[in-house]
Amino acid sequence: MTTITLSLPSTNPSFLSSSPKPIRFKFNPQSSAHPSPKTGVIVIGAGLAGLAAATHLNSKNIPFLLLEASDTVGGRVRTDTVDGFLLDRGFQIFITAYPEAQKLLNYQSLNLHKFYSGAQIFYDGHFHTVADPLRHFLDSVKSLANPIGTPLDKLLIASTRLRLLAQSDEQILAAEELPTVDLLKKLGFSDSIVSRFFRPFFGGIFFDTGLQTTSRLFDFVFKYLALGDNALPANGISAIPEQLAASLPRGSVLLNSNAVSVEVGSGSSLVRLKNGDVFESELGVVVAVEQPAAVRLLAGRTGPVAKKPVRSTVCLYFTANRVPVREPVLFLNGSGEGIVNNMFFATNVAPSYGPGDRALVSVSLIGLFEGVSDDELVGKVVEELSGWFGPEIVGEWKHLRTYRIGFAQPNQCPPTDLNKNPRVEPGLYVCGDYLTSATFDGALVSGRRAAESLLKDRPLTPP
Repeated sequence: MTTITLSLPSTNPSFLSSSPKPIRFKFNPQSSAHPSPKTGVIVIGAGLAGLAAATHLNSKNIPFLLLEASDTVGGRVRTDTVDGFLLDRGFQIFITAYPEAQKLLNYQSLNLHKFYSGAQIFYDGHFHTVADPLRHFLDSVKSLANPIGTPLDKLLIASTRLRLLAQSDEQILAAEELPTVDLLKKLGFSDSIVSRFFRPFFGGIFFDTGLQTTSRLFDFVFKYLALGDNALPANGISAIPEQLAASLPRGSVLLNSNAVSVEVGSGSSLVRLKNGDVFESELGVVVAVEQPAAVRLLAGRTGPVAKKPVRSTVCLYFTANRVPVREPVLFLNGSGEGIVNNMFFATNVAPSYGPGDRALVSVSLIGLFEGVSDDELVGKVVEELSGWFGPEIVGEWKHLRTYRIGFAQPNQCPPTDLNKNPRVEPGLYVCGDYLTSATFDGALVSGRRAAESLLKDRPLTPP
């Protein structure tokens, strides 16, 4: 074995470690007997977790290749351009206070546009405001008497906020858990605010209107909603993974590279692609694909698979010549009836989501609605929202596209372990939001942890 000293210039912005130093790795020099392309680490999957793992490796000047099966980075965090509109694949919002995201992302370049800190809730034929009292005090005072919750409920929201702000993330993610709906009842929230606000709001975040998701995840998201804003990047949600990818060395991300097997050895590991290509890693492999794909790729080496149904959603987009409101607010279905869970006018939040002369409407349903055709769903949504905004307005909307997202989020009902070990075996590591919290931040954290675990197992030879 030959020791080779590599000194790689860092191409990352200032949030990554600077002053690169020569680092020594032990590599077997490539020979004709081993024609596979070699690198230090192979990362499979260029979603947020894989990009975070690659970013951490790059910050340590570790050579790597990031293999992505599709034609672009982002995984589930994708945006399409259709007729001049930006269509995020499913309802996705970015919470600005997420700590790992703040370390990795340049918010100024993302040009984030904020939602109103609250929501408009459709109940009993009318809209009712729920507002953050620290950001919209007068709106909050006016809402005290509305039917969405009792004055005690508003006080309980404030006390929950104070309780969670006093806890570290580690405490929250390792706390005793129960289903979110049971936590809310235990805290004393009324049935009215649970059914009319918490179910559609957090149900839209977790894709779980039954609120069976672990209280750990509820507490984590609630904390960072209190600390930050809901926002969208001007260029669509895909601007987040695209920014991470842009900071990586040229040629380190290979698209349309579908990995079908991983072979881990004592000296090196092999990753085989669907097209027959083989890549060799000297330090290890990080598998950063969705949990079902990881189970298939690793052939049972990831341990037992939880028998929980994944979270699914349907997102429908419409264009409109006029909208009933101009505020960047989220609308929630608090009626307990119909199929719409939440909706918003995307161009009210970020005008760049449309061409300028027309508005973009985003509507989210929870579940996959198998057996119901796209045309049927469009008809049901138009009919339902006509009752919200009036048929004279909704009747003019034009359907643009429907997305059925089968795997929108891993199921994180109790029991959960939101601090799973990324190490499968020496030289093989996994990452993704199913190992941590099913959030943008959880995916980023899991990627860093997988890279850290690999480097801990394979310490570099000191100079």
